[in-house]
Amino acid sequence: MTMGEVAAIGERLRVAGLALAGVTVHVAEEPEAVRRAWRNLSGDVAFVIVTPAAADALGPTGRESTHPLIAVMPP
Repeated sequence: MTMGEVAAIGERLRVAGLALAGVTVHVAEEPEAVRRAWRNLSGDVAFVIVTPAAADALGPTGRESTHPLIAVMPP
């Protein structure tokens, strides 16, 4: 079984360091940029880490997602 990729979406200051752990980082400062990053995720992404602001921008789409799985960073 192969593991999927991990991605992160959100503000630069919150997600940039995750790249050091091999996470594909999508910097998105504005709500539309968040939604665009979500739509453009690779089909290989199995887990997405989002900032609280990014989670708000995604709305129910992100909170209810089971593929990819999503985790919201603490505030």
